[in-house]
Amino acid sequence: MGERPFSCEDCGKSFTKSRDLKRHQLIHTGETPFSCEDCGKSFTKSRDLKRHQLIHTGETPFSCEDCGKSFTQSANLKKHQLIHTGERPFSCGDCGKSFTQMSNLKKHQIIHTGERPFSCDECGRSFTQSASLVKHQTIHTGQRPFSCKFCGKCFPSASSSKRHQIIHSGVKAYTCDQCGKAFTQRSGLQSHLVTHSGIKAYTCDQCGKAFTQRSGLQSHLVTHSGIRAYSCDICGKTFNHQWNLKKHQHRHNREEMNYCQECGRGFTTSNDLKRHELIHSGVKKHLCDQCGSSFTTVSHLKRHKRVHTGEKPYKCRH
Repeated sequence: MGERPFSCEDCGKSFTKSRDLKRHQLIHTGETPFSCEDCGKSFTKSRDLKRHQLIHTGETPFSCEDCGKSFTQSANLKKHQLIHTGERPFSCGDCGKSFTQMSNLKKHQIIHTGERPFSCDECGRSFTQSASLVKHQTIHTGQRPFSCKFCGKCFPSASSSKRHQIIHSGVKAYTCDQCGKAFTQRSGLQSHLVTHSGIKAYTCDQCGKAFTQRSGLQSHLVTHSGIRAYSCDICGKTFNHQWNLKKHQHRHNREEMNYCQECGRGFTTSNDLKRHELIHSGVKKHLCDQCGSSFTTVSHLKRHKRVHTGEKPYKCRH
């Protein structure tokens, strides 16, 4: 092994060249001298800045031979290719769930420890990952520097902008082999598959309610915290979830309401309208496995099942 005479006084790591040591020391000082002119994000290394700038130019020079999807970095292409090979070499010792990347496994394992080391200074909400905290903080700053080149909608992160742009392509490459429902992203399919398994691995430690997905649990926990971080700029009403605020804001603008052609009832979202229209169609595809009664929606079926289980989830506060 070659001589490495330049050592870092903070961590002991050694280097063959003094310039490599200087570059490394930026990690400890926190100095990020290379800034992006488009969004202001800064980096310790110029090569990291150059790699980042590809996000803004839209250049994706690394393409997958299997599906044609392209990436800004070769490392991201390699990660993506594991989707086609099906290889998931990193397994969780607690639950057996496997991952394509070691970094994803490490993120997942925090679920089992319950550790949430990253806290928001504004509202106190805590997160398992620093990236989730950074994304959350854009709620308070209002910064959304990444825009969709098709419709102009802005997003707080490049990844959320890319995910959104798949909607415009119309491509739904990931199909559920149980019900045929198709998704634009693999993550959407994976989340959906849990609904067929019936497994609810994420439980609220305050009320015992269980969820199929971690995101469902996280959304639910806000109801216990009492935090209502989203406020309507028209009437001042506050909400604990962004989608509740968006639904509410439609009520201020009647032109954006979705109306039923059968009865004229208005809904704030197209999904709510579709659910309502099932009443007029007479379609009841959700069957109770205990008595055979059928229902138009899953929520109505769940409500009905309480007749058989005797469950009474709502308690009077008085």
